Amino acid sequence: MKNLLILLLAGITSLADAQEHKLSKIWETAPLAVPESVFPDFEKKILYVSLIDGAPWGVDGKGGVAKLDLQGNILDSVWITGLNAPKGMGRVGNKLYVADVTEVVEIDIPNSKISRKIAIDSAIALNDITVDDKGVVYVSDSRRGTVHQIVNGKVSTYLRNIEATNGLKSIGRDLYVISGPTILKVNPKKEITTIAGGFAKGGDGIEPVRKGDFIVSCWAGLVYHVSKNGKIELLLDTQAQGMNTADIGIKADENIVYVPTFNKRSVIAYKLINTN
Repeated sequence: MKNLLILLLAGITSLADAQEHKLSKIWETAPLAVPESVFPDFEKKILYVSLIDGAPWGVDGKGGVAKLDLQGNILDSVWITGLNAPKGMGRVGNKLYVADVTEVVEIDIPNSKISRKIAIDSAIALNDITVDDKGVVYVSDSRRGTVHQIVNGKVSTYLRNIEATNGLKSIGRDLYVISGPTILKVNPKKEITTIAGGFAKGGDGIEPVRKGDFIVSCWAGLVYHVSKNGKIELLLDTQAQGMNTADIGIKADENIVYVPTFNKRSVIAYKLINTN
């Protein structure tokens, strides 16, 4: 019996030691109309939130973009309206770009209006957006398995045959791509390296944190910490509560993760804590 107790205590200690990070809730917003993605603008102290407010891929004009402050207060729930099923976002100067099913919508931020819509002819399920340091916009199509790029309003296909492509993040000269339960790194020569894998569900959002690590969300209700060596660590599992964890945003210098909960209709801010 004594030996069994020692083994049990050792197992508990081992599990505790394995948990190197955790998420601690800071705030949660009032209800929002199906929030899918959070894009922070820390210069303006604004969080832009894409709102589907309809079928997940419906071309129904019900979608839009809301504005929150950094404390989670809703500044304008109908800042932009008339979109379809808006998802990922990115910014170039005073323009906010939003993936909207088959087109990328360009929003003039100072004037709070849509300035143009960039159609992508082959698209059927545009999902996430990232922008590199030269202002090139990349947008994924989850059902086509492609990544397109937009340069000065001109569209071209950058990657093909990427299964279940979703989250995108440009870092330096590399493009990081969520492909199902896997993170890929694509260099400027389009050479592809697998960085990490093994998520229980397909990944959605990807954001870098300190020391080359990442936070990855899976829409089904999972959030992971991914170390630069590829080790994955489950931080949050809300599947039993029916709470989604869609396309996240991050304030990396303060380790704050912004999680849109989709069908639970809120955005939740968490503090990422190193437990070691």
